[in-house]
Amino acid sequence: MPFPNLDSIESILAIIIVFGVLVFVHELGHFLLAKRAGILCREFALGMGPKIFSIKRGETEYTLRLLPIGGMVRMAGEDPELDILKPHMEVSVERDAVGKVTRILLDKTDSGSVNGTIVRYDLEHQLTLTLNVDGEEQTFSVHPQAHLVKDGQEVQIAPYNRQFRGKTVSERFLAIFAGPAANFLLAFVLFVAIGLSYGVPSNVPYLGEVRPGGPAAQAGLMQGDRVIAIQGQPVSTWKEIVQIVSQSPDKELLFDIERNGQRKSVKVRIYNDNNVGKIMVTQTLTYAPGEVLKYGAVSTYEFTAMILKSLGMLFTGAVGLNDLSGPVGIFKMTGEFAQQGLAVLLKWAAVLSINLGLFNLLPLPALDGGRLAFLLVEALRGRPVDPHKEGMVHFLGFAFLMLLILVVTWNDLQRLFLQ
Repeated sequence: MPFPNLDSIESILAIIIVFGVLVFVHELGHFLLAKRAGILCREFALGMGPKIFSIKRGETEYTLRLLPIGGMVRMAGEDPELDILKPHMEVSVERDAVGKVTRILLDKTDSGSVNGTIVRYDLEHQLTLTLNVDGEEQTFSVHPQAHLVKDGQEVQIAPYNRQFRGKTVSERFLAIFAGPAANFLLAFVLFVAIGLSYGVPSNVPYLGEVRPGGPAAQAGLMQGDRVIAIQGQPVSTWKEIVQIVSQSPDKELLFDIERNGQRKSVKVRIYNDNNVGKIMVTQTLTYAPGEVLKYGAVSTYEFTAMILKSLGMLFTGAVGLNDLSGPVGIFKMTGEFAQQGLAVLLKWAAVLSINLGLFNLLPLPALDGGRLAFLLVEALRGRPVDPHKEGMVHFLGFAFLMLLILVVTWNDLQRLFLQ
Protein backbone atom coordinates (compact mmCIF):
# COMPACT_ATOMS: atom_id res chain seq x y z
CA MET A 1 0.00 0.00 0.00
CA PRO A 2 1.60 3.33 -1.01
CA PHE A 3 2.12 6.07 1.54
CA PRO A 4 -1.04 8.13 0.99
CA ASN A 5 -1.59 11.84 0.67
CA LEU A 6 2.04 12.84 0.42
CA ASP A 7 1.95 13.18 -3.36
CA SER A 8 0.92 16.82 -3.29
CA ILE A 9 2.84 19.92 -2.34
CA GLU A 10 -0.15 21.07 -0.28
CA SER A 11 -0.07 18.01 1.98
CA ILE A 12 3.68 18.20 2.51
CA LEU A 13 3.49 21.92 3.30
CA ALA A 14 0.60 21.30 5.68
CA ILE A 15 2.63 18.71 7.60
CA ILE A 16 5.67 21.01 7.83
CA ILE A 17 3.61 24.03 8.88
CA VAL A 18 1.46 22.18 11.45
CA PHE A 19 4.36 20.48 13.20
CA GLY A 20 6.56 23.55 12.91
CA VAL A 21 3.92 25.71 14.59
CA LEU A 22 3.24 23.16 17.36
CA VAL A 23 6.92 22.86 18.24
CA PHE A 24 7.58 26.58 17.87
CA VAL A 25 4.74 27.53 20.24
CA HIS A 26 5.82 24.89 22.79
CA GLU A 27 9.42 26.10 22.83
CA LEU A 28 8.30 29.75 22.77
CA GLY A 29 6.44 29.12 26.03
CA HIS A 30 9.65 27.86 27.66
CA PHE A 31 11.66 30.71 26.13
CA LEU A 32 9.43 33.59 27.21
CA LEU A 33 9.07 32.46 30.83
CA ALA A 34 12.79 31.67 31.06
CA LYS A 35 13.67 35.14 29.75
CA ARG A 36 11.17 36.67 32.16
CA ALA A 37 12.93 34.92 35.04
CA GLY A 38 16.27 36.30 33.82
CA ILE A 39 17.67 32.98 32.65
CA LEU A 40 20.30 33.15 29.92
CA CYS A 41 18.89 31.24 26.93
CA ARG A 42 21.83 30.16 24.82
CA GLU A 43 19.84 28.65 21.94
CA PHE A 44 16.28 28.48 20.59
CA ALA A 45 16.15 25.55 18.18
CA LEU A 46 13.52 24.05 15.89
CA GLY A 47 14.30 20.45 14.97
CA MET A 48 17.06 18.17 16.18
CA GLY A 49 20.43 17.06 14.89
CA PRO A 50 22.95 19.13 12.88
CA LYS A 51 22.34 22.84 12.36
CA ILE A 52 21.32 23.92 8.86
CA PHE A 53 20.71 27.58 9.69
CA SER A 54 21.50 29.86 12.61
CA ILE A 55 21.38 33.52 13.47
CA LYS A 56 22.47 35.30 16.66
CA ARG A 57 20.24 37.97 18.14
CA GLY A 58 21.20 39.40 21.52
CA GLU A 59 22.21 36.61 23.88
CA THR A 60 20.40 33.85 21.99
CA GLU A 61 21.29 31.85 18.89
CA TYR A 62 18.22 30.91 16.84
CA THR A 63 18.77 27.70 14.91
CA LEU A 64 17.02 25.43 12.46
CA ARG A 65 18.18 21.82 12.67
CA LEU A 66 18.08 19.00 10.15
CA LEU A 67 15.61 16.53 11.69
CA PRO A 68 12.06 17.99 11.73
CA ILE A 69 11.15 16.51 15.12
CA GLY A 70 11.09 18.41 18.36
CA GLY A 71 13.02 21.46 19.38
CA MET A 72 14.70 22.94 22.43
CA VAL A 73 15.53 26.02 24.43
CA ARG A 74 19.04 25.56 25.79
CA MET A 75 19.15 27.39 29.12
CA ALA A 76 22.35 28.14 31.00
CA GLY A 77 22.68 25.92 34.05
CA GLU A 78 20.49 23.06 32.83
CA ASP A 79 23.60 21.18 31.79
CA PRO A 80 26.99 21.42 33.48
CA GLU A 81 28.25 24.94 32.90
CA LEU A 82 31.27 25.88 30.88
CA ASP A 83 34.31 24.00 32.10
CA ILE A 84 36.93 24.92 29.55
CA LEU A 85 39.03 27.16 31.80
CA LYS A 86 41.74 25.38 33.80
CA PRO A 87 44.42 26.55 36.25
CA HIS A 88 47.80 27.23 34.60
CA MET A 89 46.11 27.81 31.24
CA GLU A 90 47.59 30.66 29.21
CA VAL A 91 44.96 33.23 28.23
CA SER A 92 44.59 36.80 27.08
CA VAL A 93 41.88 39.13 28.26
CA GLU A 94 40.22 42.21 26.85
CA ARG A 95 38.75 44.84 29.17
CA ASP A 96 36.23 47.66 28.91
CA ALA A 97 36.71 51.30 29.84
CA VAL A 98 36.27 50.61 33.57
CA GLY A 99 38.69 47.68 33.58
CA LYS A 100 36.23 44.76 33.62
CA VAL A 101 37.11 41.72 31.57
CA THR A 102 34.79 41.45 28.56
CA ARG A 103 36.52 38.68 26.60
CA ILE A 104 38.76 35.81 27.68
CA LEU A 105 40.79 34.59 24.71
CA LEU A 106 41.91 30.96 24.89
CA ASP A 107 43.71 30.81 21.56
CA LYS A 108 47.41 31.62 21.67
CA THR A 109 47.13 33.38 18.34
CA ASP A 110 44.79 35.95 19.89
CA SER A 111 46.20 38.68 22.04
CA GLY A 112 44.25 40.89 24.42
CA SER A 113 45.30 43.82 26.56
CA VAL A 114 46.67 41.48 29.25
CA ASN A 115 48.37 38.09 28.83
CA GLY A 116 48.89 35.67 31.67
CA THR A 117 48.43 32.25 33.23
CA ILE A 118 45.25 31.40 35.13
CA VAL A 119 45.74 31.09 38.91
CA ARG A 120 42.08 30.88 39.91
CA TYR A 121 38.74 32.11 38.67
CA ASP A 122 35.08 32.38 39.70
CA LEU A 123 32.75 33.11 36.79
CA GLU A 124 29.55 32.23 38.67
CA HIS A 125 29.48 34.09 41.99
CA GLN A 126 32.36 36.54 42.55
CA LEU A 127 33.03 37.11 38.84
CA THR A 128 36.76 37.36 39.25
CA LEU A 129 39.75 36.12 37.29
CA THR A 130 43.25 35.95 38.80
CA LEU A 131 46.19 35.72 36.42
CA ASN A 132 49.93 35.36 36.85
CA VAL A 133 51.24 38.24 34.77
CA ASP A 134 55.03 38.29 34.51
CA GLY A 135 55.38 36.60 37.91
CA GLU A 136 52.83 38.85 39.64
CA GLU A 137 49.26 37.85 40.54
CA GLN A 138 46.63 40.26 39.26
CA THR A 139 42.89 39.89 39.97
CA PHE A 140 40.39 41.29 37.50
CA SER A 141 36.64 41.83 37.75
CA VAL A 142 34.75 40.00 35.02
CA HIS A 143 31.78 41.58 33.27
CA PRO A 144 28.57 39.48 33.80
CA GLN A 145 28.18 39.29 30.01
CA ALA A 146 31.80 38.46 29.24
CA HIS A 147 32.59 35.93 26.51
CA LEU A 148 35.00 33.02 26.29
CA VAL A 149 36.62 32.82 22.86
CA LYS A 150 38.12 29.58 21.51
CA ASP A 151 38.68 28.49 17.91
CA GLY A 152 36.77 31.52 16.71
CA GLN A 153 33.68 30.59 18.69
CA GLU A 154 32.36 32.90 21.42
CA VAL A 155 30.32 31.67 24.38
CA GLN A 156 28.80 34.02 26.90
CA ILE A 157 29.47 33.20 30.54
CA ALA A 158 26.47 32.69 32.84
CA PRO A 159 26.70 34.02 36.39
CA TYR A 160 24.79 31.88 38.86
CA ASN A 161 21.85 34.30 38.94
CA ARG A 162 21.49 33.87 35.13
CA GLN A 163 21.46 30.07 35.29
CA PHE A 164 18.40 27.83 35.39
CA ARG A 165 19.56 26.23 38.63
CA GLY A 166 20.15 29.66 40.14
CA LYS A 167 16.44 30.54 40.05
CA THR A 168 13.75 29.77 42.62
CA VAL A 169 11.74 26.58 42.38
CA SER A 170 8.66 28.54 41.31
CA GLU A 171 10.55 30.36 38.53
CA ARG A 172 12.00 27.10 37.21
CA PHE A 173 8.62 25.38 37.50
CA LEU A 174 6.92 28.10 35.45
CA ALA A 175 9.66 28.06 32.79
CA ILE A 176 9.17 24.31 32.30
CA PHE A 177 5.38 24.30 32.63
CA ALA A 178 5.04 27.15 30.12
CA GLY A 179 5.84 24.83 27.19
CA PRO A 180 2.85 22.49 27.62
CA ALA A 181 0.69 25.43 28.73
CA ALA A 182 1.48 27.19 25.45
CA ASN A 183 0.16 24.16 23.55
CA PHE A 184 -3.16 24.31 25.40
CA LEU A 185 -3.35 28.03 24.68
CA LEU A 186 -2.61 27.36 21.00
CA ALA A 187 -5.44 24.80 20.86
CA PHE A 188 -7.83 27.36 22.35
CA VAL A 189 -6.72 30.00 19.81
CA LEU A 190 -7.17 27.53 16.91
CA PHE A 191 -10.68 26.60 18.05
CA VAL A 192 -11.53 30.29 18.36
CA ALA A 193 -10.14 30.89 14.85
CA ILE A 194 -12.37 28.09 13.54
CA GLY A 195 -15.37 29.64 15.27
CA LEU A 196 -14.68 33.14 13.93
CA SER A 197 -14.14 31.81 10.40
CA TYR A 198 -16.85 29.17 10.12
CA GLY A 199 -19.23 29.89 12.99
CA VAL A 200 -20.14 27.75 16.00
CA PRO A 201 -23.39 25.91 16.73
CA SER A 202 -25.88 28.11 18.55
CA ASN A 203 -28.25 26.92 21.27
CA VAL A 204 -31.03 29.29 20.21
CA PRO A 205 -34.31 27.56 19.05
CA TYR A 206 -33.94 28.54 15.38
CA LEU A 207 -33.75 26.09 12.50
CA GLY A 208 -30.57 25.99 10.50
CA GLU A 209 -30.20 24.27 7.14
CA VAL A 210 -33.32 22.27 6.29
CA ARG A 211 -32.20 19.29 4.25
CA PRO A 212 -34.23 18.68 1.08
CA GLY A 213 -36.54 15.67 1.24
CA GLY A 214 -36.30 15.37 5.03
CA PRO A 215 -39.25 15.41 7.44
CA ALA A 216 -38.88 19.13 8.20
CA ALA A 217 -38.73 20.05 4.50
CA GLN A 218 -41.73 17.90 3.69
CA ALA A 219 -43.70 19.60 6.46
CA GLY A 220 -42.84 23.05 5.09
CA LEU A 221 -40.42 24.17 7.77
CA MET A 222 -37.76 26.64 6.58
CA GLN A 223 -34.34 27.82 7.61
CA GLY A 224 -34.64 30.67 10.11
CA ASP A 225 -37.94 29.48 11.62
CA ARG A 226 -38.05 29.98 15.37
CA VAL A 227 -39.54 27.01 17.24
CA ILE A 228 -41.77 28.27 20.05
CA ALA A 229 -43.36 24.99 21.23
CA ILE A 230 -43.59 21.31 20.32
CA GLN A 231 -46.80 19.48 21.18
CA GLY A 232 -47.72 22.48 23.30
CA GLN A 233 -44.52 22.25 25.34
CA PRO A 234 -42.62 25.56 25.19
CA VAL A 235 -38.98 25.35 24.07
CA SER A 236 -36.30 28.00 24.46
CA THR A 237 -33.12 26.18 23.38
CA TRP A 238 -31.90 23.95 20.58
CA LYS A 239 -31.09 21.23 23.12
CA GLU A 240 -34.75 21.08 24.13
CA ILE A 241 -35.77 20.62 20.48
CA VAL A 242 -33.26 17.78 20.05
CA GLN A 243 -34.39 16.12 23.28
CA ILE A 244 -38.08 16.10 22.32
CA VAL A 245 -37.49 15.05 18.70
CA SER A 246 -34.96 12.32 19.51
CA GLN A 247 -37.42 10.67 21.91
CA SER A 248 -40.25 10.63 19.36
CA PRO A 249 -39.29 8.36 16.42
CA ASP A 250 -42.22 7.57 14.04
CA LYS A 251 -44.47 10.07 15.82
CA GLU A 252 -46.20 13.12 14.40
CA LEU A 253 -45.43 16.25 16.41
CA LEU A 254 -47.04 19.67 16.23
CA PHE A 255 -44.47 22.47 15.91
CA ASP A 256 -45.48 26.01 16.82
CA ILE A 257 -43.11 28.31 14.96
CA GLU A 258 -42.59 31.99 14.26
CA ARG A 259 -41.66 33.13 10.75
CA ASN A 260 -41.30 36.76 9.70
CA GLY A 261 -43.16 37.88 12.81
CA GLN A 262 -46.10 35.54 12.23
CA ARG A 263 -46.93 32.41 14.20
CA LYS A 264 -48.13 29.18 12.66
CA SER A 265 -48.43 25.49 13.51
CA VAL A 266 -46.90 22.69 11.43
CA LYS A 267 -47.24 18.91 11.81
CA VAL A 268 -43.98 17.00 11.33
CA ARG A 269 -43.63 13.22 10.95
CA ILE A 270 -40.45 12.30 12.87
CA TYR A 271 -37.98 10.05 11.06
CA ASN A 272 -36.80 6.90 12.84
CA ASP A 273 -33.03 6.46 12.70
CA ASN A 274 -32.23 3.38 14.82
CA ASN A 275 -34.90 4.36 17.38
CA VAL A 276 -33.68 7.96 17.45
CA GLY A 277 -36.01 10.62 16.12
CA LYS A 278 -34.70 13.09 13.53
CA ILE A 279 -36.15 15.85 11.33
CA MET A 280 -33.03 16.50 9.17
CA VAL A 281 -32.30 20.05 10.30
CA THR A 282 -28.96 21.53 11.40
CA GLN A 283 -28.30 24.05 14.14
CA THR A 284 -27.92 27.69 13.33
CA LEU A 285 -24.40 29.08 13.45
CA THR A 286 -23.26 32.14 15.37
CA TYR A 287 -20.18 34.31 15.09
CA ALA A 288 -20.81 36.17 18.35
CA PRO A 289 -17.45 36.70 20.12
CA GLY A 290 -18.78 35.46 23.46
CA GLU A 291 -20.08 32.23 21.94
CA VAL A 292 -16.90 31.73 19.93
CA LEU A 293 -14.71 32.14 23.04
CA LYS A 294 -16.95 29.72 24.91
CA TYR A 295 -16.65 27.24 22.04
CA GLY A 296 -12.84 27.53 22.16
CA ALA A 297 -12.72 26.89 25.90
CA VAL A 298 -15.27 24.04 25.87
CA SER A 299 -13.63 22.32 22.88
CA THR A 300 -10.20 22.52 24.51
CA TYR A 301 -11.60 21.05 27.73
CA GLU A 302 -13.57 18.28 26.01
CA PHE A 303 -10.67 17.10 23.84
CA THR A 304 -8.33 17.24 26.84
CA ALA A 305 -10.73 15.04 28.81
CA MET A 306 -11.09 12.63 25.88
CA ILE A 307 -7.31 12.29 25.44
CA LEU A 308 -6.81 11.80 29.19
CA LYS A 309 -9.41 9.02 29.08
CA SER A 310 -7.51 7.38 26.23
CA LEU A 311 -4.24 7.64 28.18
CA GLY A 312 -5.95 6.01 31.13
CA MET A 313 -7.04 3.13 28.89
CA LEU A 314 -3.41 2.73 27.78
CA PHE A 315 -2.12 2.46 31.35
CA THR A 316 -4.90 0.06 32.36
CA GLY A 317 -4.22 -2.19 29.39
CA ALA A 318 -7.54 -1.52 27.63
CA VAL A 319 -5.50 -0.09 24.76
CA GLY A 320 -2.21 -1.69 23.66
CA LEU A 321 0.94 -0.41 21.98
CA ASN A 322 -0.34 -1.79 18.67
CA ASP A 323 -3.14 0.77 18.80
CA LEU A 324 -0.77 3.74 19.11
CA SER A 325 0.40 5.92 16.24
CA GLY A 326 3.85 7.44 16.02
CA PRO A 327 5.29 10.20 13.84
CA VAL A 328 4.64 8.31 10.59
CA GLY A 329 0.98 7.71 11.41
CA ILE A 330 0.47 11.30 12.54
CA PHE A 331 2.13 12.63 9.37
CA LYS A 332 -0.19 10.43 7.32
CA MET A 333 -3.33 11.67 9.10
CA THR A 334 -2.19 15.28 8.82
CA GLY A 335 -1.83 14.88 5.06
CA GLU A 336 -5.31 13.36 4.84
CA PHE A 337 -6.92 16.11 6.92
CA ALA A 338 -5.14 18.77 4.86
CA GLN A 339 -7.01 17.53 1.79
CA GLN A 340 -10.36 17.87 3.58
CA GLY A 341 -10.12 21.63 3.99
CA LEU A 342 -8.69 24.29 6.24
CA ALA A 343 -11.32 23.93 8.97
CA VAL A 344 -10.61 20.21 9.37
CA LEU A 345 -6.84 20.80 9.36
CA LEU A 346 -7.10 23.55 12.01
CA LYS A 347 -9.19 21.30 14.25
CA TRP A 348 -6.69 18.46 13.84
CA ALA A 349 -3.83 20.85 14.64
CA ALA A 350 -5.67 21.92 17.82
CA VAL A 351 -6.11 18.29 18.87
CA LEU A 352 -2.43 17.56 18.16
CA SER A 353 -1.44 20.59 20.23
CA ILE A 354 -3.44 19.28 23.19
CA ASN A 355 -1.82 15.87 22.70
CA LEU A 356 1.64 17.44 22.74
CA GLY A 357 0.85 19.41 25.88
CA LEU A 358 -0.54 16.42 27.75
CA PHE A 359 2.23 14.07 26.62
CA ASN A 360 4.88 16.48 27.86
CA LEU A 361 3.14 16.75 31.24
CA LEU A 362 3.38 13.01 31.86
CA PRO A 363 5.70 12.50 34.88
CA LEU A 364 8.22 10.56 32.80
CA PRO A 365 11.97 11.22 32.76
CA ALA A 366 13.21 13.40 29.87
CA LEU A 367 9.76 14.99 29.48
CA ASP A 368 8.68 18.30 30.94
CA GLY A 369 6.50 16.39 33.39
CA GLY A 370 9.51 14.46 34.67
CA ARG A 371 11.43 17.67 35.25
CA LEU A 372 8.44 19.19 37.02
CA ALA A 373 8.30 16.11 39.25
CA PHE A 374 11.92 16.64 40.31
CA LEU A 375 11.14 20.29 41.09
CA LEU A 376 8.21 19.23 43.26
CA VAL A 377 10.49 16.81 45.11
CA GLU A 378 12.97 19.65 45.61
CA ALA A 379 10.23 21.90 46.99
CA LEU A 380 9.10 19.21 49.44
CA ARG A 381 12.55 18.21 50.70
CA GLY A 382 14.00 21.71 50.70
CA ARG A 383 17.02 20.89 48.57
CA PRO A 384 17.55 19.74 44.98
CA VAL A 385 18.10 16.18 43.87
CA ASP A 386 21.73 15.42 43.03
CA PRO A 387 22.20 16.73 39.45
CA HIS A 388 24.16 13.65 38.36
CA LYS A 389 21.42 11.29 39.58
CA GLU A 390 18.72 13.41 37.96
CA GLY A 391 20.71 13.51 34.73
CA MET A 392 21.02 9.70 34.71
CA VAL A 393 17.26 9.31 35.25
CA HIS A 394 16.53 11.66 32.36
CA PHE A 395 19.05 9.84 30.14
CA LEU A 396 17.38 6.48 30.81
CA GLY A 397 13.98 8.05 30.27
CA PHE A 398 15.10 9.48 26.94
CA ALA A 399 16.36 6.06 25.86
CA PHE A 400 12.98 4.53 26.80
CA LEU A 401 11.11 7.18 24.80
CA MET A 402 13.29 6.55 21.74
CA LEU A 403 12.51 2.84 22.04
CA LEU A 404 8.79 3.60 22.32
CA ILE A 405 8.94 5.82 19.24
CA LEU A 406 10.66 3.02 17.30
CA VAL A 407 7.94 0.55 18.34
CA VAL A 408 5.01 2.78 17.37
CA THR A 409 6.77 3.79 14.13
CA TRP A 410 7.14 0.10 13.25
CA ASN A 411 3.40 -0.30 13.93
CA ASP A 412 2.68 2.63 11.60
CA LEU A 413 4.81 1.17 8.81
CA GLN A 414 3.09 -2.20 9.13
CA ARG A 415 -0.35 -0.60 8.92
CA LEU A 416 0.71 1.43 5.89
CA PHE A 417 2.44 -1.21 3.81
CA LEU A 418 1.26 -4.65 5.03
CA GLN A 419 -2.49 -4.15 5.27
